[in-house]
Amino acid sequence: MRLKPVSIGDITLKVPIIQGGMGIGVSLSSLAGAVAKEGGMGVISAAQPGYNLDEWKKDPLGANLNALGEHIKKAKELSGGGVIGVNIMRASCDYDKYVQCCVDNGADAIISGAGLPIELPKLLEGTDMKFAPIVSSLKAAKVLFTLWERRYKRVSDFVVIEGPKAGGHLGFTADEAVSLTKEQFDSEAKKIIDYVRSYGKNLGKNIPVFFAGGVFDRKDIDHYLALGADGVQMATRFVTTVECDAPMSFKQAYLNASEDDIVIVKSPVGMPGRAIRNPYVRLREQEREKITHCFRCLEKCDPATTPYCITMALIRAVRSESEADDSLIFCGENAFRLNKLTTVKEIFDELNS
Repeated sequence: MRLKPVSIGDITLKVPIIQGGMGIGVSLSSLAGAVAKEGGMGVISAAQPGYNLDEWKKDPLGANLNALGEHIKKAKELSGGGVIGVNIMRASCDYDKYVQCCVDNGADAIISGAGLPIELPKLLEGTDMKFAPIVSSLKAAKVLFTLWERRYKRVSDFVVIEGPKAGGHLGFTADEAVSLTKEQFDSEAKKIIDYVRSYGKNLGKNIPVFFAGGVFDRKDIDHYLALGADGVQMATRFVTTVECDAPMSFKQAYLNASEDDIVIVKSPVGMPGRAIRNPYVRLREQEREKITHCFRCLEKCDPATTPYCITMALIRAVRSESEADDSLIFCGENAFRLNKLTTVKEIFDELNS
Protein backbone atom coordinates (compact mmCIF):
# COMPACT_ATOMS: atom_id res chain seq x y z
CA MET A 1 0.00 0.00 0.00
CA ARG A 2 1.37 3.40 -0.97
CA LEU A 3 2.07 5.97 1.72
CA LYS A 4 -0.28 8.94 2.01
CA PRO A 5 0.93 12.44 1.07
CA VAL A 6 1.38 14.98 3.87
CA SER A 7 0.80 18.72 3.63
CA ILE A 8 2.94 21.19 5.56
CA GLY A 9 1.02 24.39 5.15
CA ASP A 10 0.89 25.08 1.42
CA ILE A 11 3.59 22.58 0.44
CA THR A 12 2.95 18.87 0.02
CA LEU A 13 5.22 15.87 0.37
CA LYS A 14 3.92 13.28 -2.08
CA VAL A 15 5.74 10.69 0.04
CA PRO A 16 5.88 11.44 3.82
CA ILE A 17 9.63 10.88 4.11
CA ILE A 18 12.15 13.52 5.11
CA GLN A 19 15.78 12.75 4.37
CA GLY A 20 17.75 13.72 7.46
CA GLY A 21 20.49 16.34 7.18
CA MET A 22 24.01 14.90 7.39
CA GLY A 23 27.15 16.99 7.62
CA ILE A 24 29.82 17.65 6.72
CA GLY A 25 29.45 17.08 2.98
CA VAL A 26 27.18 14.02 3.17
CA SER A 27 23.79 15.51 2.29
CA LEU A 28 24.19 18.39 -0.12
CA SER A 29 22.43 19.13 -3.41
CA SER A 30 22.88 15.76 -5.10
CA LEU A 31 21.22 13.69 -2.39
CA ALA A 32 18.65 16.32 -1.42
CA GLY A 33 17.66 16.90 -5.05
CA ALA A 34 17.24 13.17 -5.70
CA VAL A 35 15.06 12.67 -2.60
CA ALA A 36 12.88 15.67 -3.44
CA LYS A 37 12.48 14.40 -7.01
CA GLU A 38 10.96 11.19 -5.62
CA GLY A 39 8.40 13.16 -3.61
CA GLY A 40 10.07 13.37 -0.20
CA MET A 41 11.79 16.33 1.44
CA GLY A 42 15.45 16.48 0.50
CA VAL A 43 17.55 18.13 3.21
CA ILE A 44 20.90 19.89 2.83
CA SER A 45 23.18 20.11 5.85
CA ALA A 46 24.31 23.66 6.67
CA ALA A 47 27.37 22.30 8.50
CA GLN A 48 30.38 23.69 6.61
CA PRO A 49 28.97 23.21 3.07
CA GLY A 50 31.84 25.31 1.67
CA TYR A 51 34.55 23.10 3.13
CA ASN A 52 35.98 22.21 -0.31
CA LEU A 53 36.18 25.78 -1.64
CA ASP A 54 39.57 27.49 -1.93
CA GLU A 55 38.45 30.47 0.16
CA TRP A 56 37.03 28.39 3.02
CA LYS A 57 40.06 28.52 5.33
CA LYS A 58 40.40 32.30 5.02
CA ASP A 59 36.69 33.07 5.15
CA PRO A 60 34.73 30.02 6.31
CA LEU A 61 31.47 31.89 6.89
CA GLY A 62 31.52 33.55 3.48
CA ALA A 63 32.42 30.31 1.73
CA ASN A 64 29.73 28.40 3.62
CA LEU A 65 26.99 30.89 2.84
CA ASN A 66 27.93 31.00 -0.84
CA ALA A 67 28.06 27.21 -1.05
CA LEU A 68 24.78 26.76 0.84
CA GLY A 69 22.99 29.15 -1.49
CA GLU A 70 24.32 27.35 -4.56
CA HIS A 71 23.41 23.93 -3.18
CA ILE A 72 19.84 25.06 -2.43
CA LYS A 73 19.40 26.34 -5.98
CA LYS A 74 21.02 23.26 -7.52
CA ALA A 75 18.89 20.89 -5.41
CA LYS A 76 15.73 22.69 -6.49
CA GLU A 77 16.81 22.32 -10.12
CA LEU A 78 17.69 18.63 -9.75
CA SER A 79 14.38 17.91 -8.03
CA GLY A 80 12.26 19.53 -10.70
CA GLY A 81 10.70 21.85 -8.14
CA GLY A 82 10.51 19.37 -5.27
CA VAL A 83 10.63 20.24 -1.58
CA ILE A 84 14.08 21.22 -0.29
CA GLY A 85 14.87 21.77 3.37
CA VAL A 86 18.03 22.77 5.21
CA ASN A 87 19.20 21.40 8.55
CA ILE A 88 20.86 24.08 10.70
CA MET A 89 22.31 23.24 14.09
CA ARG A 90 21.25 25.78 16.69
CA ALA A 91 24.67 25.34 18.29
CA SER A 92 26.24 26.88 15.17
CA CYS A 93 27.85 30.30 15.21
CA ASP A 94 26.14 32.84 12.92
CA TYR A 95 22.92 30.88 13.09
CA ASP A 96 20.90 33.89 11.92
CA LYS A 97 23.00 34.28 8.78
CA TYR A 98 22.43 30.67 7.75
CA VAL A 99 18.70 31.14 8.26
CA GLN A 100 18.72 34.25 6.07
CA CYS A 101 20.71 32.40 3.41
CA CYS A 102 17.94 29.80 3.23
CA VAL A 103 15.34 32.53 2.82
CA ASP A 104 17.34 34.37 0.16
CA ASN A 105 17.97 31.28 -1.95
CA GLY A 106 14.53 29.71 -2.04
CA ALA A 107 14.66 26.80 0.40
CA ASP A 108 11.24 25.50 1.41
CA ALA A 109 11.93 24.61 5.04
CA ILE A 110 14.41 24.75 7.90
CA ILE A 111 14.84 21.90 10.37
CA SER A 112 16.79 22.86 13.47
CA GLY A 113 18.22 20.77 16.30
CA ALA A 114 21.39 20.54 18.44
CA GLY A 115 19.86 23.07 20.82
CA LEU A 116 16.50 24.79 21.08
CA PRO A 117 15.87 27.21 18.16
CA ILE A 118 13.95 29.67 20.32
CA GLU A 119 14.46 32.71 18.07
CA LEU A 120 13.74 30.95 14.76
CA PRO A 121 10.17 32.32 14.33
CA LYS A 122 11.51 35.85 14.72
CA LEU A 123 14.23 35.25 12.13
CA LEU A 124 11.60 33.99 9.68
CA GLU A 125 9.07 36.74 10.33
CA GLY A 126 7.50 38.00 7.10
CA THR A 127 8.61 34.96 5.06
CA ASP A 128 6.80 31.86 3.78
CA MET A 129 9.56 29.57 5.06
CA LYS A 130 8.32 26.48 6.90
CA PHE A 131 10.26 25.35 9.95
CA ALA A 132 10.50 22.53 12.46
CA PRO A 133 12.43 21.85 15.65
CA ILE A 134 14.02 18.51 16.36
CA VAL A 135 12.88 17.43 19.83
CA SER A 136 13.54 14.32 21.89
CA SER A 137 11.22 14.94 24.82
CA LEU A 138 7.76 16.25 25.60
CA LYS A 139 9.39 18.84 27.85
CA ALA A 140 11.37 20.32 24.94
CA ALA A 141 8.26 20.46 22.75
CA LYS A 142 6.29 22.23 25.48
CA VAL A 143 9.08 24.74 26.16
CA LEU A 144 9.35 25.69 22.50
CA PHE A 145 5.63 25.88 21.74
CA THR A 146 4.91 27.88 24.89
CA LEU A 147 7.73 30.35 24.26
CA TRP A 148 6.94 30.71 20.56
CA GLU A 149 3.26 31.29 21.16
CA ARG A 150 3.92 33.86 23.88
CA ARG A 151 6.68 35.78 22.10
CA TYR A 152 5.81 35.44 18.42
CA LYS A 153 2.16 34.37 18.31
CA ARG A 154 3.02 31.32 16.19
CA VAL A 155 4.49 27.85 16.45
CA SER A 156 6.36 25.64 14.00
CA ASP A 157 4.79 24.29 10.81
CA PHE A 158 5.88 20.72 11.58
CA VAL A 159 7.86 18.83 14.20
CA VAL A 160 10.58 16.17 14.03
CA ILE A 161 10.82 13.79 16.98
CA GLU A 162 14.24 12.20 17.20
CA GLY A 163 14.61 8.97 19.13
CA PRO A 164 17.75 7.54 20.76
CA LYS A 165 18.74 5.32 17.83
CA ALA A 166 19.52 8.20 15.45
CA GLY A 167 22.93 9.03 14.03
CA GLY A 168 25.04 12.09 14.71
CA HIS A 169 24.20 14.32 17.67
CA LEU A 170 21.59 13.03 20.09
CA GLY A 171 19.27 14.71 22.57
CA PHE A 172 19.92 12.03 25.18
CA THR A 173 22.59 11.08 27.68
CA ALA A 174 25.14 8.53 26.53
CA ASP A 175 23.51 5.91 28.75
CA GLU A 176 20.03 6.62 27.39
CA ALA A 177 21.27 6.44 23.82
CA VAL A 178 22.52 2.91 24.47
CA SER A 179 19.89 1.54 26.84
CA LEU A 180 16.59 3.01 25.62
CA THR A 181 14.87 0.64 23.21
CA LYS A 182 12.57 1.68 20.39
CA GLU A 183 9.63 0.31 22.32
CA GLN A 184 10.55 2.21 25.49
CA PHE A 185 10.76 5.52 23.66
CA ASP A 186 7.40 4.95 21.95
CA SER A 187 5.59 6.18 25.05
CA GLU A 188 7.42 9.53 24.98
CA ALA A 189 6.95 9.84 21.23
CA LYS A 190 3.21 9.24 21.58
CA LYS A 191 3.00 11.99 24.23
CA ILE A 192 4.77 14.43 21.93
CA ILE A 193 2.53 13.50 18.99
CA ASP A 194 -0.62 13.92 21.09
CA TYR A 195 0.61 17.25 22.48
CA VAL A 196 1.43 18.69 19.04
CA ARG A 197 -1.83 17.39 17.58
CA SER A 198 -3.85 18.97 20.41
CA TYR A 199 -1.92 22.25 20.21
CA GLY A 200 -2.50 22.49 16.49
CA LYS A 201 -6.19 21.73 16.87
CA ASN A 202 -6.56 24.58 19.37
CA LEU A 203 -4.90 26.89 16.84
CA GLY A 204 -7.08 25.61 14.02
CA LYS A 205 -4.15 24.23 12.04
CA ASN A 206 -2.57 20.88 11.29
CA ILE A 207 1.03 20.46 12.50
CA PRO A 208 2.47 17.24 10.99
CA VAL A 209 4.86 15.20 13.13
CA PHE A 210 7.70 13.11 11.70
CA PHE A 211 9.59 10.46 13.64
CA ALA A 212 13.35 10.02 13.25
CA GLY A 213 15.91 7.66 14.73
CA GLY A 214 16.35 4.04 13.74
CA VAL A 215 13.78 4.15 10.92
CA PHE A 216 15.11 1.68 8.35
CA ASP A 217 12.35 -0.10 6.44
CA ARG A 218 8.61 -0.04 5.65
CA LYS A 219 7.87 -2.00 8.81
CA ASP A 220 9.39 0.83 10.86
CA ILE A 221 7.45 3.45 8.91
CA ASP A 222 4.17 1.64 9.44
CA HIS A 223 4.96 1.34 13.15
CA TYR A 224 5.34 5.10 13.61
CA LEU A 225 2.35 5.90 11.43
CA ALA A 226 0.30 3.58 13.66
CA LEU A 227 1.68 5.46 16.67
CA GLY A 228 0.16 8.64 15.24
CA ALA A 229 3.05 10.22 13.32
CA ASP A 230 2.36 11.70 9.89
CA GLY A 231 5.65 10.54 8.42
CA VAL A 232 9.28 9.74 9.16
CA GLN A 233 12.74 11.18 8.79
CA MET A 234 15.48 8.83 7.56
CA ALA A 235 19.18 9.48 7.06
CA THR A 236 21.33 6.35 7.33
CA ARG A 237 19.45 4.50 4.55
CA PHE A 238 20.40 7.23 2.06
CA VAL A 239 24.16 7.20 2.70
CA THR A 240 24.89 4.16 0.53
CA THR A 241 23.17 5.58 -2.53
CA VAL A 242 24.81 6.65 -5.75
CA GLU A 243 23.40 10.15 -5.24
CA CYS A 244 24.76 10.69 -1.71
CA ASP A 245 27.31 13.52 -1.80
CA ALA A 246 29.87 11.66 0.34
CA PRO A 247 32.75 9.83 -1.41
CA MET A 248 32.76 6.07 -1.87
CA SER A 249 35.24 5.64 1.01
CA PHE A 250 32.61 7.09 3.37
CA LYS A 251 29.90 4.82 1.98
CA GLN A 252 32.25 1.85 2.19
CA ALA A 253 32.77 2.51 5.92
CA TYR A 254 29.02 1.96 6.36
CA LEU A 255 29.06 -1.17 4.22
CA ASN A 256 32.00 -2.59 6.19
CA ALA A 257 30.64 -1.75 9.66
CA SER A 258 29.51 -4.48 12.02
CA GLU A 259 26.95 -3.97 14.76
CA ASP A 260 29.75 -3.81 17.35
CA ASP A 261 31.48 -1.00 15.41
CA ILE A 262 28.64 1.47 16.07
CA VAL A 263 29.25 3.36 19.31
CA ILE A 264 28.39 6.50 21.26
CA VAL A 265 31.06 9.22 21.20
CA LYS A 266 31.54 12.52 23.03
CA SER A 267 31.12 15.52 20.74
CA PRO A 268 32.45 19.09 21.10
CA VAL A 269 28.85 20.20 20.48
CA GLY A 270 28.21 19.13 24.07
CA MET A 271 26.03 16.16 23.21
CA PRO A 272 26.74 12.48 22.72
CA GLY A 273 26.76 11.27 19.14
CA ARG A 274 26.62 7.93 17.33
CA ALA A 275 29.50 7.04 15.04
CA ILE A 276 31.60 4.20 13.61
CA ARG A 277 34.39 3.15 15.98
CA ASN A 278 37.30 3.48 13.56
CA PRO A 279 40.98 4.13 14.50
CA TYR A 280 40.33 7.85 15.01
CA VAL A 281 37.50 7.25 17.49
CA ARG A 282 39.60 4.64 19.33
CA LEU A 283 42.46 7.14 19.67
CA ARG A 284 40.13 9.88 20.94
CA GLU A 285 38.93 7.48 23.63
CA GLN A 286 42.51 7.51 24.95
CA GLU A 287 43.65 11.10 24.42
CA ARG A 288 42.39 14.46 23.20
CA GLU A 289 43.45 15.93 19.89
CA LYS A 290 45.78 18.93 19.77
CA ILE A 291 43.85 21.82 18.19
CA THR A 292 45.97 24.06 15.94
CA HIS A 293 43.22 26.21 14.41
CA CYS A 294 39.68 27.18 15.44
CA PHE A 295 37.05 27.68 12.75
CA ARG A 296 34.51 29.25 15.15
CA CYS A 297 31.81 26.89 13.97
CA LEU A 298 30.20 26.26 17.38
CA GLU A 299 29.06 28.80 19.95
CA LYS A 300 30.28 26.81 22.95
CA CYS A 301 33.47 25.10 21.82
CA ASP A 302 36.76 25.90 23.59
CA PRO A 303 39.84 24.79 21.60
CA ALA A 304 41.78 24.51 24.87
CA THR A 305 39.51 21.83 26.29
CA THR A 306 37.57 20.25 23.43
CA PRO A 307 38.46 16.56 22.88
CA TYR A 308 38.92 17.13 19.14
CA CYS A 309 38.05 19.54 16.31
CA ILE A 310 34.76 18.24 15.02
CA THR A 311 34.97 20.31 11.84
CA MET A 312 38.26 18.78 10.71
CA ALA A 313 37.30 15.31 11.96
CA LEU A 314 34.16 15.38 9.79
CA ILE A 315 35.90 16.99 6.81
CA ARG A 316 38.57 14.30 6.71
CA ALA A 317 35.77 11.74 6.44
CA VAL A 318 34.68 13.17 3.08
CA ARG A 319 37.89 14.72 1.76
CA SER A 320 39.93 11.73 0.67
CA GLU A 321 39.99 7.96 0.92
CA SER A 322 43.38 8.00 2.63
CA GLU A 323 41.94 10.04 5.53
CA ALA A 324 38.90 7.85 6.19
CA ASP A 325 40.48 6.15 9.20
CA ASP A 326 41.58 9.51 10.62
CA SER A 327 38.09 10.94 10.76
CA LEU A 328 34.73 10.98 12.51
CA ILE A 329 32.03 9.09 10.61
CA PHE A 330 28.59 9.63 12.11
CA CYS A 331 25.95 6.95 11.51
CA GLY A 332 22.62 5.66 12.76
CA GLU A 333 22.18 2.50 14.81
CA ASN A 334 21.23 0.47 11.74
CA ALA A 335 24.24 1.32 9.56
CA PHE A 336 25.51 -2.25 9.89
CA ARG A 337 22.38 -3.49 8.07
CA LEU A 338 23.44 -1.79 4.84
CA ASN A 339 25.07 -4.24 2.46
CA LYS A 340 24.98 -2.74 -1.02
CA LEU A 341 25.17 0.45 -3.03
CA THR A 342 21.74 1.49 -4.29
CA THR A 343 19.84 4.54 -5.57
CA VAL A 344 17.38 6.94 -4.02
CA LYS A 345 14.69 5.80 -6.45
CA GLU A 346 15.18 2.16 -5.47
CA ILE A 347 14.78 3.06 -1.79
CA PHE A 348 11.58 5.02 -2.44
CA ASP A 349 10.20 2.21 -4.62
CA GLU A 350 10.86 -0.22 -1.75
CA LEU A 351 9.38 1.99 0.97
CA ASN A 352 6.39 3.30 -0.94
CA SER A 353 4.77 0.11 -2.22
